[in-house]
Amino acid sequence: MEDTSAQFDHIAEKCIELFAKKAQDYGTAWHIMRLPSLTDQIYIKAQRIRSIQEKGVAKVNEGIEPEFIGIVNYSIMALIQLEIGVAETMDELLEASKAIELYRKYISNAKALMMNKNHDYGEAWRKMRISSLTDIILMKLLRIKQIEDHDGNTIVSEGLDANYYDIINYAMFSLIRDCKD
Repeated sequence: MEDTSAQFDHIAEKCIELFAKKAQDYGTAWHIMRLPSLTDQIYIKAQRIRSIQEKGVAKVNEGIEPEFIGIVNYSIMALIQLEIGVAETMDELLEASKAIELYRKYISNAKALMMNKNHDYGEAWRKMRISSLTDIILMKLLRIKQIEDHDGNTIVSEGLDANYYDIINYAMFSLIRDCKD
């Protein structure tokens, strides 16, 4: 699992780098987005991946890898929103440095969860098709939408945060499996 740990870290740094650059370009404007809006952004990205996988071609010259990175980043934004809430005004937007600090916390938590699950599951994801990982992400998003529609309440199921962490890890698995560098 040391290889997986290093691979996760390599991909995580690519995700953080993009997140930080976008924070320089746009600030943390995403902090005004309500949770269902972030969920829908993740859904759009996952659905585009599935569409490209099924059609075998993309008409917009952006590949699948940036979409999986977007899924990781939007999922972390959602986790941040769960912790600190939505900004109501421009003055309440997170400082970029604070957003990056929180990002690192959540990507670290996702890695710890992934390492524990890898221990128990024996890295079964390495033998899965990327299309199956995409389908699982979409299923998790439908679960999240259902939980959101019930105001975050569940009877016996995991909550929103657990589903976002799973989405992060399935996207990371896809990036690890498909990453060329």
